[in-house]
Amino acid sequence: MSDVDRAGRAQGAFSEIADLTGPAAMPRRNGELVFNQPWEGRAFGMAVGLRDSHAFRWEAFRDRLEREIASAGPTDDGTRYYERWLAAFERILVDEGLVSSEELALRADEYRTGLREEVF
Repeated sequence: MSDVDRAGRAQGAFSEIADLTGPAAMPRRNGELVFNQPWEGRAFGMAVGLRDSHAFRWEAFRDRLEREIASAGPTDDGTRYYERWLAAFERILVDEGLVSSEELALRADEYRTGLREEVF
């Protein structure tokens, strides 16, 4: 892939992310994306990376994210945005057949119990 192609793909991902509006808009401070915990940035990066590899359509992810945010209800203050992001990401992974619900639950349990260590 040429540098021009890579730049075009990167620009496409950026504009799709930047186009998230309303409650689905990503948290920002001074125009920059804000991640309060390391896992938030990793969840973001995994979703963008799989989108870039054409594992799923960004619009399909965005729709799931909007549903997750809406399901939180009107009292949601946005502080749990990346929990909603992760739920939408997990849902699309299962829906697209990239991972089964059982595999996802197993991996989450392995991290929770320390059988797997986080990679930084």
